[in-house]
Amino acid sequence: MGDAQCTKIREAIGLLAFEGEPVSWERYGSGHINDTFRLICRTEEKEKHYILQRINHEVFKDPVSLMGNIEGVTLFLRERIEAQGGDPERETLNVIKAKDGKGYCRDSEGNYWRGYIFIDKATTYDKVRDPRDFYQSGKAFGRFKGLLAEYPADELAETIPNFHNTPVRLETFKEAVKADVCGRAHLVEKEIKFILDREKEASVVMDMLKDGRLSLCVTHNDTKLNNIMIDDETGEALCVVDLDTIMPGLSIFDFGDSIRFGANTADEDEPDVSKASLSLPLFETYTRGYIKGCRGSLTPEEKRMLPMGAKLMTFECGTRFLTDFLQGDTYFHVSRENHNLDRARTQLALVADIEKKWKEMEEIVLKCDKEAGFA
Repeated sequence: MGDAQCTKIREAIGLLAFEGEPVSWERYGSGHINDTFRLICRTEEKEKHYILQRINHEVFKDPVSLMGNIEGVTLFLRERIEAQGGDPERETLNVIKAKDGKGYCRDSEGNYWRGYIFIDKATTYDKVRDPRDFYQSGKAFGRFKGLLAEYPADELAETIPNFHNTPVRLETFKEAVKADVCGRAHLVEKEIKFILDREKEASVVMDMLKDGRLSLCVTHNDTKLNNIMIDDETGEALCVVDLDTIMPGLSIFDFGDSIRFGANTADEDEPDVSKASLSLPLFETYTRGYIKGCRGSLTPEEKRMLPMGAKLMTFECGTRFLTDFLQGDTYFHVSRENHNLDRARTQLALVADIEKKWKEMEEIVLKCDKEAGFA
């Protein structure tokens, strides 16, 4: 860590209202967007551990609104957790205020910084060690949805406009096909046809939102396992973290993206598409945890549309990967030739398998709902 960076860190620490004197800090976690550090401060009585983070304002263009979202949601969660007899110091993120009262600070170079209370004796995992982890992930994101069911989602800033507006994503794709700036469209005629054959389905969910059959709620929008802290002693899901993409959205988006990523039998960028399929046991494991965690906050239409959430998020992601391939790999980082094409083909293969297993998925949702007692 260079002297210039240490100077910026010291400046940020001085602007945030951490308790005690700073003793040390070190890089923490595996994130690639923000700069994250574990900070240790010492009072006369004990050590206090914190997370110090520089928000990447090149990625998150409006960090003030982003932090407004996080502050509002975490304070609401804290109240709900306290009311249920939980531990708000460990079951939600707690923002450290800046000394001027804001939820963030800016250093002399214009960088945005924030602090959280560090959650001890809990771990995040990048991969599912066993199905219990996936169940705990579903339960945690379900509880997150349930605790925030009464939060006024329309008050949240949309930090990434049209993030899960599939019809908009599809129009961008069609424009990329038409422009064909890299001359690659002839290589993916089969994939283009696959996507366009499902064009009508792309707008189903947004149409349901427009006519009131589905309602906006607080969505996390990055529902991977590594955004859940799991208690080291109990193995239970403890806290949902990485709240930068909190926005108004639909619950089936969060559910569907978890299934897309966690219940696929292949890696996201697996070149051999024959390995890509939906694991029904993992789908059931996550669904059981999610519905239980929601504690009755899902409407009948939300439950009915859970399989569509899985299909739509996978379809949308495949469309985005293929769009980027056609545009010259300008958005998603690639590390090999045809990397985005491999990603797209894997997602579309998963869509095809989801279609084959549609009835079983619907039956699993009904089964899990009955088991949870919310049918």
